[in-house]
Amino acid sequence: MSLAACLLLYSLVVAVVGPPLLVRATRRGTAPRLGIATWSVAALSVVGSWVAAAGLTAVEVWHAWGETTQLVSACTATIGATAAGSYGPVAQAGVGVLAVLSALALTHLMLRVARSLLRARRHSHQHSTTARAVGHREILGAGAVVLDAPERAAYCVAGRPATIVVTRGALDVLDGQQLDAVLTHERAHLAGRHHLLVAVSRALAAALPPIQLFPAAATEIARLVEMRADDAAVRRHDGQTVIGALLALSGDPALPVAALGATAVGVVERIERLLVAPGRARSAASHLSLLLAAALLSLGPALVVALLSAGAAVCDFTL
Repeated sequence: MSLAACLLLYSLVVAVVGPPLLVRATRRGTAPRLGIATWSVAALSVVGSWVAAAGLTAVEVWHAWGETTQLVSACTATIGATAAGSYGPVAQAGVGVLAVLSALALTHLMLRVARSLLRARRHSHQHSTTARAVGHREILGAGAVVLDAPERAAYCVAGRPATIVVTRGALDVLDGQQLDAVLTHERAHLAGRHHLLVAVSRALAAALPPIQLFPAAATEIARLVEMRADDAAVRRHDGQTVIGALLALSGDPALPVAALGATAVGVVERIERLLVAPGRARSAASHLSLLLAAALLSLGPALVVALLSAGAAVCDFTL
């Protein structure tokens, strides 16, 4: 059981220590793509550790069923000593129940995440179909429609095909360059599959709200994908054009479910980011720290397995 215990310990450390450290590392948005990757790896690493730990526990219970002393002493020396007497079957049954409950909890978690993703996908596809049915396509070109609405809004929704929606109210306040920048921003969302990243992170946050890592990851990923799309717009247009578009559309109404909008998240900090570019030293330090964090989080569970396979006694409970 030492490997399963170490994986659970690893997930606990990441879930508790990870959020404040990652928020500090990504709050300036110096490297949004690396920030998105790091938050995603952190969340998936924790969930993967849980699944692996539950699987290992179930396998050990199955193979050791009927060998109470061997099974329980693999967990802790104290329980092992107790189980050597009349308490062995009770301890064995307790471990079995724990393994079953863990498997049920993980199954319930995966079902909740899957339902959330399917619900977001359904809303997104429905809105895309409706927008294409009632919007005007001839103004903005392929993949984009104009809705006759006075609100100032521009957003994209995934679907088959994906759709960019711009309202008449937005067209009234955007000049030609700003409109092109907004369209570039939304196309960057679609090309980067940002809808999927945001949907998965929000599904995990909804399924596990008490664990701060997942709500923090959902919030930060939603902010960082907007910064990533801003960068795509700035590469084709100057920063002032993008800032002007953000200001023109600021205060837009609430967006449909599963939509990503140009001014949906963190407009003020995104404008500040575009106005004040980080120095080379800060940019390099941010890239390096996020690369190291993503690498460690990616390899964390594998390192636990490798250390125990090599005989490391950090998590070895067979005293």
